[in-house]
Amino acid sequence: MASATRGAHGAKDLSSASRQAGDSTAQRPSLMARIGNHMSRYWQLWLMSLPAMIFVGLFAYVPMYGIQLAFREFVPGAGLSGGKFVGFKYFIQFFNSPQFDDLIINTIRVSLGTLVLGFIAPIILALLINQIAGKRTKSFVQTITYMPHFISTVVIVSMINIFLAPNSGMIGRFLGETNILGNPDAFAPIYWITEVWQHCGWNSIIYLAALAGVDTSLYEAAKMDGAGRLQLIRYVDIPTILPTCGILLILNMGSVLGVGFEKVYLMQNSLNLSGSEVLSTFVYKMGLVSNQYSYSTAINLFNTVINFLFLIIANQVAKRASNTSIF
Repeated sequence: MASATRGAHGAKDLSSASRQAGDSTAQRPSLMARIGNHMSRYWQLWLMSLPAMIFVGLFAYVPMYGIQLAFREFVPGAGLSGGKFVGFKYFIQFFNSPQFDDLIINTIRVSLGTLVLGFIAPIILALLINQIAGKRTKSFVQTITYMPHFISTVVIVSMINIFLAPNSGMIGRFLGETNILGNPDAFAPIYWITEVWQHCGWNSIIYLAALAGVDTSLYEAAKMDGAGRLQLIRYVDIPTILPTCGILLILNMGSVLGVGFEKVYLMQNSLNLSGSEVLSTFVYKMGLVSNQYSYSTAINLFNTVINFLFLIIANQVAKRASNTSIF
């Protein structure tokens, strides 16, 4: 009897819960209704972002169709999808090639040095510019440091060749007959220094924007407590820009093996080739010079996957360490 009573109460509770669930489902608008409501409220934002979405889709996602070339024998008459499927043949060929070790070492050396110096230098420059009191002086310094960013890569490399020319260049005359651009060991440092010089001022803009948002009362309170300039930087400025630094570091980690092609290729010569051959220049030579399209696509895909893994790892580390992440 008791069990029958409990069964009746249980059935009643279930019936009541079902009715409540049904009521909540009935009250909740459908997915299409919610999408329609969202679009009616934010259609202006979607309209403004539409050109950017089309651009990204057209130039970032549509070309992904060609990735299959890394797994096929390319036949010009059959198109991208007409060749025989060969699996990971070209990846294995690259891993077993005698150039593999040198390419990876050169790429990591050039890219990692650029990443570290290119990340630290804009922060230091922004902190120094932020300490300049005069508005005109600050604007002048900012303009001078921004200008190299707008010089084309071809002109920059020409300037490097003129400055480092043996016996006649501004720097090369101090080195005598030594052609420093012909030294494979000197290629990476020259690349790092010139990259920092060209882009340091431009990359400091985002840090200066973050520093502009600092509450001035913090500076005044710190000065009243006897803080000097270095202590203002340490206790006010650096904590302010740390989240921005974290985001930019994560984004830069996505191109840890993505050395720019143009500048490296223009700085290459027969003497420094053993230290200047990187993945991007090797892909160009294999693909467009030697017509090995499938092989070069496989190398480039390997490079992209490694960069993606670095991005994911850096994002997770930053998320756990400082609760800062991009996704």
